[in-house]
Amino acid sequence: MKIVSLAALAAALFVSGSLAANATDRGGVMTYGRYADSMFLDPVLNDANVDIWVLSNIYDTLLLPTDDGQDVQAGLATDWKVSDDGMTVTLKLRKDIKFSDGSPILPSDVVWSLKRAATPDNGIWGFLVSAIKDITGSDDGTIVISLNRPDPSIIPALTVFNTAIMPEKLFEAAPGATDAEKAKAFAEHPVGSGPFMFDSWERGSTMKLVKNPYYWALGDDGKPLPYLDGVTFEVIPDDATRILKLQSGDLDGAEFIPYARVAELKTADNLNMELFPSTKIVYLSMNVRPQVDGADNPLSNPKVRQALNYATNKDAIIQIVTMGVGSPMKSFMSSATPLNSGTGPLFPYDLEKAKALMAEAGYPDGFSTSLLVLAGNQDDLSIGTAVQQMWAAIGVKLELKQVDNATRTDLYRNGHFFMQTSTWTDDIADPSEITSYFAYSPTIESQHSGWKSDEADKLFEQSQSERDPAKRAAEYARIQELHNTDGPLVFLYESPYPVALNKKVNGFIQIPLGNNIFRAASLTK
Repeated sequence: MKIVSLAALAAALFVSGSLAANATDRGGVMTYGRYADSMFLDPVLNDANVDIWVLSNIYDTLLLPTDDGQDVQAGLATDWKVSDDGMTVTLKLRKDIKFSDGSPILPSDVVWSLKRAATPDNGIWGFLVSAIKDITGSDDGTIVISLNRPDPSIIPALTVFNTAIMPEKLFEAAPGATDAEKAKAFAEHPVGSGPFMFDSWERGSTMKLVKNPYYWALGDDGKPLPYLDGVTFEVIPDDATRILKLQSGDLDGAEFIPYARVAELKTADNLNMELFPSTKIVYLSMNVRPQVDGADNPLSNPKVRQALNYATNKDAIIQIVTMGVGSPMKSFMSSATPLNSGTGPLFPYDLEKAKALMAEAGYPDGFSTSLLVLAGNQDDLSIGTAVQQMWAAIGVKLELKQVDNATRTDLYRNGHFFMQTSTWTDDIADPSEITSYFAYSPTIESQHSGWKSDEADKLFEQSQSERDPAKRAAEYARIQELHNTDGPLVFLYESPYPVALNKKVNGFIQIPLGNNIFRAASLTK
């Protein structure tokens, strides 16, 4: 494997061309409509997109993902290099960087933050930095990360939210006897070094971020970013209400626009309807444990799971839900995820094959089960209604249970569900994250599904230190084969991020890894 040695193109300036475009006006507060509120603003202990996609605006990492999500660029560190033997990473911190409270970012903060992220059992994302053995920092800003094994994904891992650099003294001064207790207290009013800083939070309603006056990056006018004075997040779970507020000018932007409304909003005089490239996949998660809440679970039978996949007309769902914008999944990874080995759509629609598998599984007349869908979400309800009708043809009676995001998350994490609508986006330009989350059972029991493959677990562990690209690709190909064949998913589609913005908004992007980037956003006056 070729050892990477990279240097930043500019140590004191960070603005990509796409971010800098038209970003000339300063001031103003951008109001952005979200489908659900954040839950926990700690970068290490969270595990939900509603948190992750906000964290990058409050916290900073040593390295940052590029706008296309495929590479890395300078963040708090300006230079980085992996040693020839793959066992050491050396980085150089920017000079005179500060947290949003004005205190200096010290090498000791970096050491403490990375050690916290790499502490076993300290959040589900520790596997991304599990190769870290030790970290040292010197007064000249040199950070040396020693590894316990070569890790082909260590550089992109340093762009991920859980490696955010935090103020050690402030965190440790927070009330609580344990890391989790301190994190809960600290996250109520977090301090980071991102382009914005936390101002206030009315849970379930509004979160306000304001400009970080100490942010290190410069705009196209040579002055510090961000251009905006602040960003206000309004939580509006109902799609129709979110769009009405956008159309009326109450919102400057809104996420998760139903695909059924995209064509309409493209014609709106005051809006730009964006379809940002993504690593987004949409699927149904199945609980495959023999029993759920004391009831026998037919989904524990692999043939039943295969039957449900064959009975699902993905092309029809893509037309119904995405208006043809999506494409069928070829693996549990998106097509944009490195080392995706999919060659064609999984489980093409075949009703007769589905019926035969149901009979072989012992359910010739079907069974009853349920699906959790997000209340107020048009796409979720459309998916649920479509599969409800499709599966009736093989005798499956599907109850749709509409719940809010917090309830659905709690039921999912605690295994109190049969199926739920699900969405995933990568946070790293490497297959290790999604594979650990979906197929490696020790992480979170394969998406809280209870699915386990000893072979997949072993292959994943091997892949974490495999430096031969061909061998690593073969390991991931086999893991995908195992998971795609009888794993806990009903495979639906890949799709872009649909975001609508008022035409006065410039410079906002949602990168393929999902992060909402307000760093160089501006409002035309």
